[in-house]
Amino acid sequence: MRHQSIHAMIFAMLTPRQKTKIIGIAAIHDKDSGSPEVQVALLSKRIDELTSHLRKHRKDNHSRRGLLSMVANRQTHLNYLKKNYPKRYASIVKKLDLKK
Repeated sequence: MRHQSIHAMIFAMLTPRQKTKIIGIAAIHDKDSGSPEVQVALLSKRIDELTSHLRKHRKDNHSRRGLLSMVANRQTHLNYLKKNYPKRYASIVKKLDLKK
């Protein structure tokens, strides 16, 4: 049981300081916390952290499933931006250095 709580603490969320920094980079306006750009930026950071974890722990299939879910969620947000707001899509892809 202890292992689950430690695992949940490490991978559940980013620290508030990290979140604020990421939101500042991707936000459209001052009080923006839920735009697709911010969601993509937060997901990208979590994906990066989980990817580095999976490089070390190759057999952690539970985390791998969560990673695939996050990647699909990020792709959904990116497709929405690409379809409805091409300029914003291009901007966030460039800011986050995503390969598109």
